[in-house]
Amino acid sequence: ADLAEIYKADKEYAPGTVVKIGGAEEITQTTEAFDNEVFGVISENPAYLMNSEAEGVPVALSGRVPCKVEGRIKKGERVVSGSKPGFAKALGSNDYDMRAVLGRALVEKDTFDDGVIEIVVGVK
Repeated sequence: ADLAEIYKADKEYAPGTVVKIGGAEEITQTTEAFDNEVFGVISENPAYLMNSEAEGVPVALSGRVPCKVEGRIKKGERVVSGSKPGFAKALGSNDYDMRAVLGRALVEKDTFDDGVIEIVVGVK
């Protein structure tokens, strides 16, 4: 379950899309790896939804949520924005800015194909 809040997006995004504040509205998808402006993930079914009467999409700010990912990820590994728009990837052993960490992987993904895994948002 995740805690989400409604934000206006600059276009329609599928659940699992990694977003940041910016664009023509309040949020837009991330477009570069290690983006330290990363904000959250579009939620599919939030357990708690703040501003539920507002117009927009739910963005998971904390808790468990499906997330679009590229490449391999180990369970427990830190997750950052990926190089593909709206995707996340494993941090690996790269040097990083703590602001770029979106959360942590709750499962292992052992293929290089794009996919969706459950992560916990907001845990550094």
